[in-house]
Amino acid sequence: MATAKKKAAAKKSAGKKAAKKAPAKKAAAKKAPAKKAKRAPNPAFMKAMTPSPQLAAVVGANPMPRTEVTKKLWAYIKKNNLQDAKNRRMINADDKLKPVFGGKAQVSMFDMTKMVNKHLK
Repeated sequence: MATAKKKAAAKKSAGKKAAKKAPAKKAAAKKAPAKKAKRAPNPAFMKAMTPSPQLAAVVGANPMPRTEVTKKLWAYIKKNNLQDAKNRRMINADDKLKPVFGGKAQVSMFDMTKMVNKHLK
């Protein structure tokens, strides 16, 4: 008889443990995913900058944001096929881009942005 009572008590305690765990799972499932706020552009990138005369020969003389300067510069590079054939990260300078690139014949696309920023006021 003692063993039957122990088994019954064990079943009751196991049932209580399972009952305690179940609500925790339901609570986790009911959480609504947090909505992300729409990303706002950085005002520093949207500020109109005036290109230097050397850069204006490539992208135009009108004041424009840095993002627009980069877009126009890449359009010029692709139009004139100035990306290196073997290493696409390298940009070959033509006569208009050499002054912008500090006289270098070839620069990486990552260094290009640093050099272009020097030509924006």
